[in-house]
Amino acid sequence: MQTFLKWIEFKLMPPMTKIGMQRHMVAIRNGVISTLSLILIGSFILVFANFPIPAVAAWLAPYTGNLTIPFRITMGLMAIYASFAMGDSLAKSYKLDGVTGGVLSLAAFLTLTVPLNVDATLIKGGGQGIGWVLPMQYLGGAGMFSAILTMIFAVEVYRWFIEHNITIKMPDGVPDAVGRSFGALFPAGFIIIFLWIVRVLLNFDINTFIMNIFKPIADIMGNNIFGAIVPMLFIHLLWAAGVHGMNIIGSIVRPMWLMMLDANMAAMADGKPLTKLPYVAPEQFYQWTVTMGGAGVTLSLVIILFTCKAKYLRDMAKLCILPGVFNINEPLIFGMPLMMNPIFTIPFIVNPIILTITSYGAVKLGLVNGFVANVPWTLPAPVGAYLATGNDWRVVVLVLVNLTIAGLIYYPFVKMYDKQMLDEEAKATMKKSVEVPAV
Repeated sequence: MQTFLKWIEFKLMPPMTKIGMQRHMVAIRNGVISTLSLILIGSFILVFANFPIPAVAAWLAPYTGNLTIPFRITMGLMAIYASFAMGDSLAKSYKLDGVTGGVLSLAAFLTLTVPLNVDATLIKGGGQGIGWVLPMQYLGGAGMFSAILTMIFAVEVYRWFIEHNITIKMPDGVPDAVGRSFGALFPAGFIIIFLWIVRVLLNFDINTFIMNIFKPIADIMGNNIFGAIVPMLFIHLLWAAGVHGMNIIGSIVRPMWLMMLDANMAAMADGKPLTKLPYVAPEQFYQWTVTMGGAGVTLSLVIILFTCKAKYLRDMAKLCILPGVFNINEPLIFGMPLMMNPIFTIPFIVNPIILTITSYGAVKLGLVNGFVANVPWTLPAPVGAYLATGNDWRVVVLVLVNLTIAGLIYYPFVKMYDKQMLDEEAKATMKKSVEVPAV
């Protein structure tokens, strides 16, 4: 076991940490996180518009189109918000102007979407035309990969122009906003003209091209049991070595998770049954049915600690139970500790894999609804799972079953550790009793 932990610490952890802390990965993570409030609002609106009580749903049906508008301008435009925020973050990491980086990233991303002129001849019944519009197909989660690539392209072009002093410098006294605008004129012109040539003149649809590349990967992660297991395996291997696994692995896979959630939400908005959604395993799948209480399914572990004889473990249970209910388990991971602890490494890694299998099977077989909402991660697991699946009571049963499975796996390891801690406490008490007080 020690050899395995050393392999994680010295072989697996350094390259993973390096990837997770790379400036472009950090910018992506910061940009996506900045859209969380909008994602939460859109999720709640969509769940409300598809109310689980048939009588209420029938009453709301005539108004569904209007009710889902907030969803379409939050989740439906998520890539737009993320594009600006990611560009702002990456530009600041280079000590460049963040607003300019965000604006250039957003302009680059929007250049990939060709506007359509919706005139009267395209409207059924010969109604009045509405002019130029932007199709929304790739402005939400489906366009996240395009937003990431255009963000990197735009900010790196901006940086190159600045480093080579190819800018228009305004005299002193000119307002900062005006100076920034003129300073970005050359890189903005290059970025927009280059992407216009690629998208319009060459008719190369970058959005479709990127989706064709990444959709098979998302399908493997979201609709394949082995693909669903891989993120949990690496996240918990890193956690076992004391590294925040979600920060590192999440930076890599979260864009795909967002694409999956966006596809599920769009399917729900279109009236598709919640047991027949496009993807099984977006991030919320893990959040609410696999990692209850935090990484390692530690909510089950905290509950078992109350049965321990060692005072230290009972005290840890009292300290960690309330944070654990709200999915905060750092006090347990670093205080018990679970990291670099040979006794708990096996259940800590195995539990999420087992629960991924049980949960995947439940969703795939239609025993519970798929995941269609991103609700606050600090909700207790049964509540969060219920809301994230469009108010499906069956997922609450799945959560309780999974907590029981995790508890059964943890139990023998807890008893082993409890015995070890009891021996240490007994030795400490004996040593204290034979010490001669200093005079």
